[in-house]
Amino acid sequence: MNITFKLFATLTDYLPAEARRSNQVTLEVAADASISQIIEPFGLPPKLVHLVLVNGKFIAPEERGSTTLAEGDVLAIWPPVAGG
Repeated sequence: MNITFKLFATLTDYLPAEARRSNQVTLEVAADASISQIIEPFGLPPKLVHLVLVNGKFIAPEERGSTTLAEGDVLAIWPPVAGG
């Protein structure tokens, strides 16, 4: 099945070079792949995987190893953000 995988801010560096400008890539993933399994090949440091959303819904860290996606879902990840 196909999903859209989006990385934001400094995490875009983990996307293939041709996808960095748009900050997203279409991925073909197994129907039983968890969020953690989808993220793993990209080599994202766990401490930078802060905010994880599926179709705009927050997925808590303890749910990322068991939550799977459906055809057409959008998986978006943000690093911790600091500012003032």
